[in-house]
Amino acid sequence: MKSVDVDTPKTKDDETNQTKNGFLALVSKLCFDDKLPIRFMYKTVPEHLNDTGWRMFTGYETEEYLEDELSNLVPVPVEKMCRLDESLTDLVTYNAGTVWERAPGSEGWERVHDYRIPTNSVDVDITNNVDRFNVEHDA
Repeated sequence: MKSVDVDTPKTKDDETNQTKNGFLALVSKLCFDDKLPIRFMYKTVPEHLNDTGWRMFTGYETEEYLEDELSNLVPVPVEKMCRLDESLTDLVTYNAGTVWERAPGSEGWERVHDYRIPTNSVDVDITNNVDRFNVEHDA
């Protein structure tokens, strides 16, 4: 069996979908479909290895639009978004919990401190009752 040299850089042939797309942000399709600029963004805790946690929006998204995340938000490399809008470059270096916005027609970004970043809630039932645990998992 041939051993793998861990210090050998990956070639184009070795790339997978996970490695070739780099570090991703979820971006509103309105940015691309309607060619609107990013005017609101926040960083949440990343959901997977390539997720940076950045979520970028135009400011024209409705609640209904945002509810259909799979159809209306697309994963885009952060590097590409920074090439499209250089004003994002310094902002994407901030940590989770950071929120930024810019008013229409404004070039400058302002940090937002009163926005609650949405999180996925998970119902967890914690028990120390071993019998209850076994009954639930034997079913």
